[in-house]
Amino acid sequence: MSSSIRWKFMLVLIFVAVLGVSSSLILRGLIVRDFGQLTEGEMEDRVYWVSAALETAFEKSQGFSQEALAADAVWALLLGIESRVKDRADAIVMDTATALKQLSPGSRERILASAGFEPGRGFGPYARYPLFLKGEEIGHLEVRFFPRGKRALFVSRTNRFLLTSALLLGTVAILMSIILARRLTRPITRLARAADSISQGNLHERIEITGSDELARLSHSFNHMAQTLEKQDALRKKINANFAHEMRTPLAIMQGQLEGMLDGLIPNERRVLESLLEENLRLARIVTNVEELVQAEASALSLKRIRLPLKQLLESIAQRFSEAGGKKNIIFTVECNDEVRVYADPERLTQILINLVTNAIKAIDSGGTIQLNGAAEREGCRIDVIDSGRGIAEADQPLIFERFFRKDSTGLGLGLPIVRELVDAHGGTIEVSSRPGEGSSFTVRLPCNGNHYNSP
Repeated sequence: MSSSIRWKFMLVLIFVAVLGVSSSLILRGLIVRDFGQLTEGEMEDRVYWVSAALETAFEKSQGFSQEALAADAVWALLLGIESRVKDRADAIVMDTATALKQLSPGSRERILASAGFEPGRGFGPYARYPLFLKGEEIGHLEVRFFPRGKRALFVSRTNRFLLTSALLLGTVAILMSIILARRLTRPITRLARAADSISQGNLHERIEITGSDELARLSHSFNHMAQTLEKQDALRKKINANFAHEMRTPLAIMQGQLEGMLDGLIPNERRVLESLLEENLRLARIVTNVEELVQAEASALSLKRIRLPLKQLLESIAQRFSEAGGKKNIIFTVECNDEVRVYADPERLTQILINLVTNAIKAIDSGGTIQLNGAAEREGCRIDVIDSGRGIAEADQPLIFERFFRKDSTGLGLGLPIVRELVDAHGGTIEVSSRPGEGSSFTVRLPCNGNHYNSP
């Protein structure tokens, strides 16, 4: 896969490079063409200058003057034009070679040196231009152009510069394409390898993060996902061990007692049967808790919500646990206005409060308080269960709502996960605030209309 992506990157970048080189070549052609058109236009203008001079001289002299014709021919030579003039009978009356012969040797050498050309070396056939005077044709000017060294030099240098630039640009672009393709695909390759490793069960796999671009953020998210999977896997193993232990203990007790009764070692008495029943009920509670958690997580709970007085519910919970709290000298207090109503399933909300209060009682060794507070908020109701118990370590607070998480051997570790799922089923939120040695505060917020609760 990585090779395919790398080749795709390379092909795209190479295509861009080829496009750039092609653009340079096209630009070179346009420059040379425009320069050629410019020089051709200049030569045409020079021909018209010479034609105008010949027509003017003809008018002044009332005919072709050899002196004027020779002067114009020399001028045309300096303009890069080899010329010859013909009369109406198409007879040559003057050409460049004849004009040069009329000059002194010194003048001729200077003219030829200045022009850089010699007669007879013009480029291509002669072009014919008619000469007119007052609308009447008086003869013809035939010209051909000498090759211009400066123009050829410019074209040559332009070609050399643009072709060299194009080749250099193409080479650099291809090399950069290969380098960039490798750099861009290297993080993707690492991601693919790490994903393959994790798919094979190596949850310790992590990716080295370099830079701060989108790929770096993707790598960070991947590492976070891998870390979460590793924690979930460790928790799953712990869950399996805890669940097996919780199931094994009552089953072992029941098996031992039943075998003892069958062997006649344990009398068939009421206390023995009550012990068996207690272990059976313990198994039933475990199964019920797991079933409730599964139902809550799958949103399979059928909530029957009504508006009920919150203070009355809190007082009934405090009354229910008064005996258990009295054994530890725990004082219950309830603070809630009579008019506060909560929109919830009474049975499920009672289950939420029972689990929270049960945990609060377990957190208090002896002598303490448990506060049950209720209040109305902008979008619903707030319920606080506050205890003065041992508190929860900060490192454990994100884990207490995970299934089967527990700090000691008591319980199955399903109470708070069930609470969270039941609160979620109501569209509410639950938060914990705690410090070791200072107690804990669990805050449940439920919406007033059955929608999801938005924190104030």
